[in-house]
Amino acid sequence: MASNEEKPAAAALTTAAVVAADKEKKSSWKDSIYNPRTGELLGRTASSWGLILLFYLVFYIFLAGMFALTMWVMLMTLDDYVPTYQDRVPHPGLVIIPHSLDIHVNKSDPKQYGHYIQDLETFLQRYNDTEQEKNELCPPGEFYDQEGGSMEKKACQFKRSLLSRCSGLSDTTFGYSEGEPCILLKLNRIIGLKPLGNPYINCTAKTDTPVQMQYFPREARIDKMYFPYYGKKAHESYAQPLVAVKLLLTKEDYNTELSIECRVEGCNMRNTDARDKFLGRVTFRVKVFE
Repeated sequence: MASNEEKPAAAALTTAAVVAADKEKKSSWKDSIYNPRTGELLGRTASSWGLILLFYLVFYIFLAGMFALTMWVMLMTLDDYVPTYQDRVPHPGLVIIPHSLDIHVNKSDPKQYGHYIQDLETFLQRYNDTEQEKNELCPPGEFYDQEGGSMEKKACQFKRSLLSRCSGLSDTTFGYSEGEPCILLKLNRIIGLKPLGNPYINCTAKTDTPVQMQYFPREARIDKMYFPYYGKKAHESYAQPLVAVKLLLTKEDYNTELSIECRVEGCNMRNTDARDKFLGRVTFRVKVFE
């Protein structure tokens, strides 16, 4: 058995061993971050870190160069004036102004139909005679081909005065105050489109009794001189030809929702696609209240 004198000595040795172990643990943890004896940071020397950083620098510069080269090659294949692929839109859609497929008009309340008038007036600003006189006076009935030459193409005039009673010039309410609203129709732009035939707009009311309508320009013709279109950048002053239809409603037509369908006829533009109800046609609803 150990004497009483040996017990304190053993306890002191044990305490010293524990303290040394703790110091060794702390030293080991600190050395894992930075070891002053070897000069390692996070287990690597300065030269090792330098080689790794150099590798990743070269690697990412190479990736950036490959990406830039790929983008440059792709951009070299694109034309600033003509889309590379446009086979998905071979036929234009038909759009109406005001931009609403449900037009409700209270002829005795100007505030109620005022937003329709504002929509029409805003849209027709670029068709003002003063603006359109800057464009070319083209011969009717012929395509206005401008292949070759300057990339900046000229546009044919379409003055809003051609819309007569629906121009907003003689009647600033476009017929809404009289219960005979005007609706403007235009084809969507398609680059290079040359319709075969003589396109015109035909509107019909899906009712038991026919609804009288008046078209402007006369016969609702879309002249060939407004084709082809060369794109937004090349044809900056281009304004699509318009057709206005004035609904000559009577009191018998009031308070009844009328469904009107307009189609592009007389040419090879498609207007019977069951999958796209706006391809070459448009259907909208009009209801006039007294």
